[in-house]
Amino acid sequence: MEETFGARLRSRLDKYGPLCVGIDPSPAQLLAWGLDDSPAGLEKFSRTIVEEISDVAAVVKPQSAFYERWGSRGVAVLERTVRDLRAAGPLVILDAKRGDVESTMIAYAEAYLDPGSPLAADALTVSPYLGLASLAPAIRQAHTNDAGLFILARTSNPQAEQLQSRVADQIFDAVVSLNQGATPLGSIGVVVGATVADPAYDLSRLNGPILAPGLGAQGASPSDLARLFAGVRHAVIPSVSRAVTENPARIREITLRYRDDCAHHLAS
Repeated sequence: MEETFGARLRSRLDKYGPLCVGIDPSPAQLLAWGLDDSPAGLEKFSRTIVEEISDVAAVVKPQSAFYERWGSRGVAVLERTVRDLRAAGPLVILDAKRGDVESTMIAYAEAYLDPGSPLAADALTVSPYLGLASLAPAIRQAHTNDAGLFILARTSNPQAEQLQSRVADQIFDAVVSLNQGATPLGSIGVVVGATVADPAYDLSRLNGPILAPGLGAQGASPSDLARLFAGVRHAVIPSVSRAVTENPARIREITLRYRDDCAHHLAS
């Protein structure tokens, strides 16, 4: 029987430490590397990161949008990147933030969570803003295929605060119900930015993973994690993208530094 995503994640975090490396091949990042803004540039950027960090990062999170902008050629690079990452060992969270009505959500769930799909990842970021019930197909698919979801709750972008602070409790409560009784960790997680001043919720109730973007370029540091996630430090996956990948010659070095700093600050 396949291990659940929560169990695989717990094992990976325990072995490699708490860090998710984001792969965000924006035009600015490609330019900084001296690469063309093209599918070939995407390929070189992505392959380099896979080779540099696959044996030191617990989780890797490709941002789908930067591949989709190149149509089928970019999506082909994304397929290879996801496949190569999963073969190398890291768990893959595909950052696609999908959320739609039931019939469409069924298709998204099949695209990203069905093991027969060329884009199948270990987990997917999803948006609950068409109603929490709209995520039911993705939740079913995740449970069927021992995959995971990360539901947007309190994201790291400042524009989200006014809306998300009013509905986040409903999202958190739903995740509490979905993860009830799961061991060692539930497979339905939430996104709570490391830049959030206060999630205003007892996150220890979630029994699931917390993806915490915002380290580095967005201003959060590993020392912020201990304060924000006191009581749930074992479940936090700090995520850093541009600060790790801006210099291709130092990717591995900076990944290790962030990983060790996060582990230090999240230690019990």
